[in-house]
Amino acid sequence: MIVCRSVMSFALLVLPILATTQIAHRNLLQKDCSSSCIAQALVTQASFRPFPQTPEAWKKVLPDTIRQHLVRNAESALTENFPNIPASVTLDFVRNANRTRYETIAFGKRNRLWTLVLAESIEGKKRFADAIVDGIWSICEESFWGASAHLFIQKSGSGLPDVEHPIVDLFAAETAANLALADYFIGYEFDSISPLIRRRIYYEVNRRIFIPLQSAAYDWMGRGNTSAKLNNWAPWIMSNYLTAVLLLEKDPSKRIQYVSKAIQLTDQYINGIGEDGACEEGPHYWSFGPACVLDVLDLLGSTTNGRVNIYNQKIIGNMGAYIYRTHISGNYFVDVGDSHPEENPESVMVWRFGKIVADTNLSSFGAWLFNHQDVSSLLNQGFHRSRELFDLMNLKAVSQDQQVFQDNTELWLPNVQLMATRLSNGMFVAAHGGNNGESHNHNDVGDFIVYANGDPVIIDVGSGTYTAKTFSRERYDLWFNTSAYHNLPTINGRQQEEGKLFAADHVFYNKDKERTILMMNIAKAYPAITGLTAWKRTITTDQEKISITDSIGSVKPLASLTQSFMTTCTADISEPGKILFTTAHGNKVALQYEDDWQVTKEIIPLSSEEEQGLKLTWHDQPIIRILLTHRSPITSMRLRYMITPETRAGRQ
Repeated sequence: MIVCRSVMSFALLVLPILATTQIAHRNLLQKDCSSSCIAQALVTQASFRPFPQTPEAWKKVLPDTIRQHLVRNAESALTENFPNIPASVTLDFVRNANRTRYETIAFGKRNRLWTLVLAESIEGKKRFADAIVDGIWSICEESFWGASAHLFIQKSGSGLPDVEHPIVDLFAAETAANLALADYFIGYEFDSISPLIRRRIYYEVNRRIFIPLQSAAYDWMGRGNTSAKLNNWAPWIMSNYLTAVLLLEKDPSKRIQYVSKAIQLTDQYINGIGEDGACEEGPHYWSFGPACVLDVLDLLGSTTNGRVNIYNQKIIGNMGAYIYRTHISGNYFVDVGDSHPEENPESVMVWRFGKIVADTNLSSFGAWLFNHQDVSSLLNQGFHRSRELFDLMNLKAVSQDQQVFQDNTELWLPNVQLMATRLSNGMFVAAHGGNNGESHNHNDVGDFIVYANGDPVIIDVGSGTYTAKTFSRERYDLWFNTSAYHNLPTINGRQQEEGKLFAADHVFYNKDKERTILMMNIAKAYPAITGLTAWKRTITTDQEKISITDSIGSVKPLASLTQSFMTTCTADISEPGKILFTTAHGNKVALQYEDDWQVTKEIIPLSSEEEQGLKLTWHDQPIIRILLTHRSPITSMRLRYMITPETRAGRQ
């Protein structure tokens, strides 16, 4: 079940890491519609009816099979309950760094509530109503709606929630949207049970979300600094905040004030993205960043009868295009930072994004995803409820789309210094520069990955299970966040260090008819004590091979040097000068190397809590590090690696 994967890997749960780079003050939404414009264009709470509310209306938009599936899910949910969250479970995070028990209970309750609400709206027989009221009451009785791992935001610090000072995190906002949608879909049934139900929903959302957001200056908001670069928390929270505001808030002046807040923070997030639309946090976080901008725009368009519309802005189109531009094959995407190698973007949302911004490649990618996904997997994904509803309303249209998607052969995103090239012989390579102060950073400037016919060969391992360590001072004690476990050198025993100053420079990219080339100096990603004056990494491709050349300069001979290669393939290192990788589908790829290297390999034991997410990511395949250790001191030289296919089996 998708929700279980989220709870186990914690790929969705993010502590804000604010970058300090300058942002472009585009303020597209604010320029498109000022506060006075919003006052004129914004429909009233009573008039805002973006989604079907009756069984008859649902029949017009949903296939019978989907409606039946949703009702069956709710019938199963009736056998479950809405458990309390004990204080001792909340304290897990500070006692043993575990967040799983807490989030399993909290997310499970909200998913069950949503399942019941949607089915009741579709069916309209009131047989789920009492269970829904139980769920609403249970959630309203909770001391905190967010994640226990995010209690550091409150003035009292981590541990137990301070009920006198509610804070807004990702999941408090998600909860508010959940309850607002329950009110929207079956509020009339609540009225027949007790008028206190809807009053309780508004009371709790108002005190926990609306009021705090008018005075708060959280890190994820830039603490009031409009020049701060925001990460995915901003649009993700704003999409849910806006859902709750539009569905619950009746006061016209407050609606204008709250909508303006959502516009300002969404603008600030967009301002921090380069013109190429690249998602610094990787394809995994695309669904929780750029796609949440689409959620905001969907809601703004619906509540202003299309008056708020910035879809024609180039950066919005590029933000959408990022997801297919980073696609490798099947479920594989170019993973950077805390992203994962395999992703399942919501196909209908991708298709809608493409249609809205008139990008046929994006919409055809969405149609391709739809035809390669189980439709039931699109339902109740755990978050982004308004997105799910807009998707449900477009199921019929995407199912009839016959567009053919073809992967791009070249990618260059200058703002994040990410390149990718697809060779005619089935090989694929991606590499990036950037800096080690990026959101969800791994110390991996200059890293590269290689795939063969859609199979991973040389990999970025990705991110493990999120625990208290993940976003603490111990983040880089986790091996998978360090350069020694990426495809990078370790120099005089030193790895890359974290921070935006540890970066690539002199980055150059070029593509012509014969080859693609990416060059960068990664010396500054390492501490000065290494003695490096230069480490120019050059990645070159033609239609037959991938070449990596490292040109080294140092003030004194390097006492030690190792080069890591990460893989899940079978790796034969018995032949000097050659590593032979065999993929899961039998594709054989040779990496040839020169110079005086001692070659060893190790299977990395995956026993810690953080490492369990990697087991899930790589489907229990062993993760192997191949280590080339130079036998002699180095002053100035070139290291060369050439990667070519030996046999082509299949998959792609």
